[in-house]
Amino acid sequence: SLLRTKYEARNSKELPVLTRFFPKELVDEKQLPVAKYLDLILYSREQIRKENAAMNKGKTYTEEEDSAPWGIVSIKAQDVDYEIPMTPITAMRNALGKEEGGSGVPLNRDAYMEAYNFWNTHANIS
Repeated sequence: SLLRTKYEARNSKELPVLTRFFPKELVDEKQLPVAKYLDLILYSREQIRKENAAMNKGKTYTEEEDSAPWGIVSIKAQDVDYEIPMTPITAMRNALGKEEGGSGVPLNRDAYMEAYNFWNTHANIS
């Protein structure tokens, strides 16, 4: 099987979590379809600031960043015209406090099980 796992943190201040993926160097790009849609994940300026402050990032903002009401935190390529569930580990990470890299949003069991049901038969290429 091409499916791999590894512990990964998105930055040095987050807790590493177990992820599943297909290594891009082992996937034949010619067999991959071109995504039909891009799903943009946006956070409000206030949420981004709260998370940066909680992780002691000491970020200073440019005038442009300071006036932007939203920030793009993720761009997901996909083939359906609706939002696919976030990965279960992302839902768990989000339920962690902001100090650990989460958004502080409580875990919703129904949404988590929907994510599990989808991602149990899917994986990212990275």
